[in-house]
Amino acid sequence: MAAECFEVAAEWITVSFTEASPMREVYGFAGGQGRIHLEGVRFLPVGRPSRTLVIYMHPASTLQLLPVPRAMAAAGLHVLCAGSRYARNDTPLILENVLRDYAAYVAHAREIWGYDRIVAAGWSGGGSLTAFYQAQAERPTITVTPAGDPVDLSHLIAADAMIFHAAHLSRCQVLADFIDPSVLDEEDPSRRDVELDLYDPRNPHRPPYSAEYLARFRAAQLARVRRRTAHVKELLAELSAGGSRERERGLLLHRTLAEPRFLDGHIDPNDRRVGWSFLGDPEMANSSPAGIARFSTLRAWLSQWSIDDSRAKALDNAPAITVPLLVIENSADDAVPQPHSRLFHDAAGSADKQFAVIEGANHYYAAQPEELDRVVRLTIDWLGARGLID
Repeated sequence: MAAECFEVAAEWITVSFTEASPMREVYGFAGGQGRIHLEGVRFLPVGRPSRTLVIYMHPASTLQLLPVPRAMAAAGLHVLCAGSRYARNDTPLILENVLRDYAAYVAHAREIWGYDRIVAAGWSGGGSLTAFYQAQAERPTITVTPAGDPVDLSHLIAADAMIFHAAHLSRCQVLADFIDPSVLDEEDPSRRDVELDLYDPRNPHRPPYSAEYLARFRAAQLARVRRRTAHVKELLAELSAGGSRERERGLLLHRTLAEPRFLDGHIDPNDRRVGWSFLGDPEMANSSPAGIARFSTLRAWLSQWSIDDSRAKALDNAPAITVPLLVIENSADDAVPQPHSRLFHDAAGSADKQFAVIEGANHYYAAQPEELDRVVRLTIDWLGARGLID
């Protein structure tokens, strides 16, 4: 099947379900009127039926514009790019709620479309989400969010196989690795510690960074994340004790792309371009309005960004996963740290698991048709060998 090339039909789909909530999380109609409305795109190879659906889901993006899902469909797979209720807006994102959204798509795929087999494919930020979903579907343990709000995850339907593709270990781990520890005042990001500012020419510490400096830097990053978490918990406690109907507030976090790996190719070396990142120039991205975790609600902070509170950490969820697993690392990935894929593979509970590296591939397969073709062929061969495709 990998040698074939099908015309691809793109079909916009909607899935909705009832969910009562005392507070509206998202602006607009998506989460209003007691209903959750989800949107996605199903890619269908024209003239090729299938009993298997591959689902790509990311917490805050629909992924239909990426090259991989469409290329998979062109090779003959039925593919769904599923958007959560927080698509294009991760400010209020509660990952436990996204698991409910994921389950709605899986139920729709089985009950309405009639697919017999579901393959949960987690790319980039979707990797830890997919691991979280599969772990809870196989071994449910969660009844409340990290903020203590009840959440019903009893109806999750496990996938039949899982793909962890160019994926990091969690949003909270990414933030802990990316956050700028030089910020001395959360209200005034211009006040910074020169020796912890990677982009300040006065900083005497330059690449290649010493082990001592990296240890100091990482400790300062973790301390900043934890200070912010303590602030969030204090605000939530104040709101709870305040006696009013106010339940949430917004949070602004400055400077969140100070990752030494982007400037020093000796740290977790791979084939990535040094001095660059998946968001472009790392110095500019550090203060960009579109930065990692730039805006967040209090509850969303605990669910997705707090290193000590988020449950969506892939390494924590990996042991509960037992279905066949394919882990793919891109050797020139300029977003996902090099060790993450192997760490997840080794921690997974699956008896049938395979690790593969796509040499030279960057995070998005941007302008890389040969690397894209290799990963498509790898995926289809892996699925076919396990009888997961027709």
